[in-house]
Amino acid sequence: MEHITAFLKEEDGVGVVEIILILVVLISLVIIFKKQLTGLVNNILSKITSQSNSI
Repeated sequence: MEHITAFLKEEDGVGVVEIILILVVLISLVIIFKKQLTGLVNNILSKITSQSNSI
């Protein structure tokens, strides 16, 4: 039983600040590469549409 309470009291997990920093980095990367990501998604969707019409 002591192991369970020690595990619950352990504070070595990822903190809120780290999660916020990771989200900020990811959002900034999406903003920076927005044009490339949009082009890639449009290209993939057009290929899916053209190949599904041939079936």
